[in-house]
Amino acid sequence: MTPEEQRLYQDFERASLVPLWTVREGLMPPTPTPRAVPHLWHWARLHPLAARAGDLVPVGRGGERRAIALANPGLAGQPFATPTLWAAIQYLGPREVAPPHRHSQSAFRFVLEGEGVWTVVDGDPVAMRGGDLLLTPGMCFHAHHNPRSTPMTWLDGLDIPFVHLDAGFFEYGPDGLDDRSTPERSRAERLWAHPGLRPLGVPEPAHSPLIAYRWGHTDAALTAQLDLAVGVEPGHAAVRFTHPATGGDALATIRLEAHRFAAGARGAPTREAGSSVWQVFAGSGTLTLDGRRHPVGRGDLVAVPSWTDLAIEAADSREPEEAGASLDLFRFSDAPVLERLGLARAAPSSPHPGARR
Repeated sequence: MTPEEQRLYQDFERASLVPLWTVREGLMPPTPTPRAVPHLWHWARLHPLAARAGDLVPVGRGGERRAIALANPGLAGQPFATPTLWAAIQYLGPREVAPPHRHSQSAFRFVLEGEGVWTVVDGDPVAMRGGDLLLTPGMCFHAHHNPRSTPMTWLDGLDIPFVHLDAGFFEYGPDGLDDRSTPERSRAERLWAHPGLRPLGVPEPAHSPLIAYRWGHTDAALTAQLDLAVGVEPGHAAVRFTHPATGGDALATIRLEAHRFAAGARGAPTREAGSSVWQVFAGSGTLTLDGRRHPVGRGDLVAVPSWTDLAIEAADSREPEEAGASLDLFRFSDAPVLERLGLARAAPSSPHPGARR
């Protein structure tokens, strides 16, 4: 480098300038280069830790929730599963109440097992049961209460990283919970959960007005796809949770899906821009991420960063009592945001596992 060039770069630095030609590869790589890494959290380890927290950490004002975030090892201690998705295990003990609050971030609850907790969303008590998906759209007041003598644990997912665009608000609700009723069906379900029927004269919110998506409906839809030999690919059925009035995503910033792989079925290896988190609801199998196989079972959670090679295979059950067992997975992703920004892209998996090309 000539003395004149050295002076030029020194003057760039003094003026708080960075020339593009020195950083272009880092700013515009040929393919996504996420800091997050593919990672597996085993339910058998998560749940006992959540139960210990239940014994030691109270729920109340300040911390608000006994929620334990999945921290991707590639993100330097940040409490994010991927750079765009927050996921946590929430534990509510017997007779406990998580007090009302609201925030800009949108959230959902996916229940792996159990029942007995009601989430109250803008004054509407909603029962939580195994396999159910419950929504808490941004700026809706919400609380949880457990009237029973047994604890309950579930998966929380939020768009917290997106709202880090200096656009987040948080507000406490009342210290107590006035409505501790336990209806079988919420008001939202009574109004909106009728297939193909839209109530007239009712305002259409930006988010889905249907707060609860019940496992019975999800299971029936996945079963029908496999029975009728239709779906994403042979042996692979999937559904998306949608806004009942528009057909769009149930939450504006998070895509929510359920997938079922028949016993022994293998999904075509793929990769996509944007990240996702998967939880095993039932069955067992293998997720292969960038060429590395990860055996998974009930409750396990897997982070899939952007442009990661992903292949899913259900276990080929050979024991008589397991014959016909499927692999059921819940998935959430940042796809709605990437699609709106024109950044969504998908492709077949790399011919060389682990290569990001």
